[in-house]
Amino acid sequence: MIHLLRNVHVYAPEDLGLCHVLVAAGKIVSISSELPLVGEDLLASDTDFSNNHGGLKLIPGLIDGHAHITGGGGETGFASKVPPVHLSEYTQAGVTTVVGLLGTDDTTRSTSSLVAQVYALRESGLSAYCYTGGYHVPLTTLTGSVRSDIVHIEPIIGVGELAISDHRSSQPTFAEVARIAGDAHVAGLMTGKAGIVHFHLGDGDRGLGLINDLLTQTEIPARVLNPTHCNRKVALFEQACTLSHLGCHIDVTAFPIVEGEDGLTAADAFKYYQAQGCPADKLTISSDGGGCLPHFDDQGELLHLDFGRNIALSETLKELLDAGIPADQVLPAFTRNVAELLRLKDKGRIAVGQDADLVVLDADNQIKDVMAMGKWHRKNHQTLIFGGFEQSK
Repeated sequence: MIHLLRNVHVYAPEDLGLCHVLVAAGKIVSISSELPLVGEDLLASDTDFSNNHGGLKLIPGLIDGHAHITGGGGETGFASKVPPVHLSEYTQAGVTTVVGLLGTDDTTRSTSSLVAQVYALRESGLSAYCYTGGYHVPLTTLTGSVRSDIVHIEPIIGVGELAISDHRSSQPTFAEVARIAGDAHVAGLMTGKAGIVHFHLGDGDRGLGLINDLLTQTEIPARVLNPTHCNRKVALFEQACTLSHLGCHIDVTAFPIVEGEDGLTAADAFKYYQAQGCPADKLTISSDGGGCLPHFDDQGELLHLDFGRNIALSETLKELLDAGIPADQVLPAFTRNVAELLRLKDKGRIAVGQDADLVVLDADNQIKDVMAMGKWHRKNHQTLIFGGFEQSK
């Protein structure tokens, strides 16, 4: 399958200007200012993306590093469990790579079902990986240990989302978390995988205290400790910004902020982070797609319930681009930074030899076309490839 993308303004994520991009066998094989010579009979598609302003933006496929691919929820009874996310919900959001995880419900959902869903998404043409474990200690694993899961199960790249500072966590001790982080790190060294611990942060007053303790009282590298939902409270995000200077990658979630809530939208968190002069390569943005978004009172009683949507990722991207922030500054948090943290060497960039995971934005910075592993999943805002049973009546 050979595809020619003509007259695209390439953000790789660095600005490469107007180019022609040739894709073959699922890889990017050429990026040039001159049209490559390819026989018309060999081309599966040949598309001109020029418009009145030069060329439409071509960006790397988004990497959603935190998604509940088997569904989340269950915090108000079994009927509140969120179903698995459909393939087209990822591609509509411009997501070409997703990392799945378990949350509160790591009892009726398992690492085994998570791995199975990863394989299902891969069979549908999406790149997918997952974490082992979930909110609670002892962790839910497939082989009986964190280290063995990461070493022996190819799609498993780390641990997550392990809950701290949250009334729904198992209130893990310093020693328990240090052991988990150490095992994840060693497994990462053995395999070349990420080997990180992806921490769910709740609203608790302890905030990032446990991660700070791990940094000061152990030899575990800062890159292993990866907190998410850092934007749920302003004070928490300020702590997270400090952590970024110590070498931790911090993740913000593209969830809605309720009026009067002490939190930051993902877009506002990005702007704040940038204004504080924090390391540009240490911030990532994820969707929490398919996950439960509950709001509790101080007694742990549920006030209202929503669920995360992958489309929030592309909506955040659009908001930042519409605000006039240069694309080459915005895109790394959705692409290259995530790939580098997760050690996905063929993802997150537009370069010769990289996987052909590509997104074309329209003139309004909305997702127009999506290519995953060299196949068009969306063209002209229309879905071409659906997941199994997705169109069943």
